[in-house]
Amino acid sequence: MNKRSLKDILREDKVEKIQEGEKIEAILLTKIFPNPFQPRKYFDLEKLTELANSIKENGIFQPIILKPSKNGFMIVSGERRVRAAEMVGLKTVPAIIRDYNKDKVQEISLVENLQREDLNAIEEAEAFKHLIRSLALTHEQLAEKIGKSRSYVTNCLGLLNLPDEVQMLLLSKNITQGHARVISKLDDPRKMKQLALKVVEDNLSVRQLEALATREKKARQQRKPPKSPQLLDYEKQIKVHLGYKARITTNKLTLHFDKEETLEEIMALLLK
Repeated sequence: MNKRSLKDILREDKVEKIQEGEKIEAILLTKIFPNPFQPRKYFDLEKLTELANSIKENGIFQPIILKPSKNGFMIVSGERRVRAAEMVGLKTVPAIIRDYNKDKVQEISLVENLQREDLNAIEEAEAFKHLIRSLALTHEQLAEKIGKSRSYVTNCLGLLNLPDEVQMLLLSKNITQGHARVISKLDDPRKMKQLALKVVEDNLSVRQLEALATREKKARQQRKPPKSPQLLDYEKQIKVHLGYKARITTNKLTLHFDKEETLEEIMALLLK
């Protein structure tokens, strides 16, 4: 897929604008199903109720965008309106039918939700991950396109490494995104869960958690047995033959690089 910016996608699709030859149709809600590429998994009930009340009073002004399917119609844009319409007992909703391909549906859904800027942290991270894959972007390139720093994108994506239990604590606001970022930098899922629960039980601040995580890391390093001569020799051989610094631990080989061009060189060697 060619690299395009988020603005390019929005400009190409003109999602909310009725195109020449299109018409607004009344589609049965029973024929409509959610978009599996929708990054938003949680919908604020209070805001949804407000929208439902508005629809009950004034109707739906902006049509839903749907993609035809053998099972009915998939939502491309407007899932909140569909949910709110169901809440007030509507039978049909105004819609525009467009036969987008799968990649286009995914792009539109991700970009529209990022533009809204009210995704939760995990949904935002999932959206970043999909955009990086679908647009073939580096963290730095994505950061530039969405107006964020590279560290923001990287830290956000790191939240996907959290165990499900810790993600739920974040989504339920028992821990903050700052807590979650600190915890995501740990290697052990069991330790992640322990520290997350300690944050909740002891009401730790982010700074207190950082201090605790640092102490835990130092303690683990002190308890570590010295690296075997064989592993040290392997690290030295990799440095000599490949030219890259390597670190070998139990079940893990890490190659260190300082710039993107070096990563491309490493990938070329590995894929030979």
